[in-house]
Amino acid sequence: MTGRGDGSDQDPTVTDPELYSVIFENARVRVLEYRDTPGARTRLHHHPDSVMITLSTFRRRMTMGDTVVEVERGPAHEANWLPARTHIGENIGTTDTHVIFVELK
Repeated sequence: MTGRGDGSDQDPTVTDPELYSVIFENARVRVLEYRDTPGARTRLHHHPDSVMITLSTFRRRMTMGDTVVEVERGPAHEANWLPARTHIGENIGTTDTHVIFVELK
């Protein structure tokens, strides 16, 4: 974390700007688009409470501290609630990952 205590050094658009982009933001939400390819891995980053909308089917390994889980998501256009988390994600499948995150402020 930064000295400000706002977690901005764990913002995914800062840690992995080649994978995350802001497509909308206002005072209440921030909407991110995430895209990667098989084998891609993120750096440690944080998401607040969010809704994730899948735009592809994919497999990922999520590392949250000492906890490692493998998840498969899809089909496209599925919405899932995600509580706030700090993690590393890795595409362990054979397809690209494409999702939209609607982060609550």
